Amino acid sequence: MKRVLIIHGPNLNLTGSRETNIYGNVSFEEINNIIKREASKLDLAVKIQQSNSEGEIIDFIHSAKNNFDAIIINPGAYSHYSYAIMDAIGAIDIPVIEVHLSNIQKREDFRHTSVTATRCLGQISGFGPYSYVLALNAVKLLEDSLEE
Repeated sequence: MKRVLIIHGPNLNLTGSRETNIYGNVSFEEINNIIKREASKLDLAVKIQQSNSEGEIIDFIHSAKNNFDAIIINPGAYSHYSYAIMDAIGAIDIPVIEVHLSNIQKREDFRHTSVTATRCLGQISGFGPYSYVLALNAVKLLEDSLEE
């Protein structure tokens, strides 16, 4: 069974109650339940972490190196300026997929660029909680393609 680390960045713990016009009204707990249900269907083991601290997110990434097969990360606003998180992603040798609940291309100009995505295998945005579902399916597709 492939192991996937899910990392939620800053303010995502408030999802469902903050800026619902942008992030929707699905609660953080329900997003995590959606992730767990989809992972179970795909025969993937997930560990879910959340932090509002850049350093703690970097520690999560470092700890994944020998313990997980992939990372799905929503770095939140750190996406746009955290070279430290970008470097942490580049320092590990496992696939990382960046996700965003909102379509960052339809938002403020500064959100159009993700420095962290430059070190990721891919980026999925704009599908609300299902951005995570799509990322889990991408991890499964990667696993299946490597086995063929």
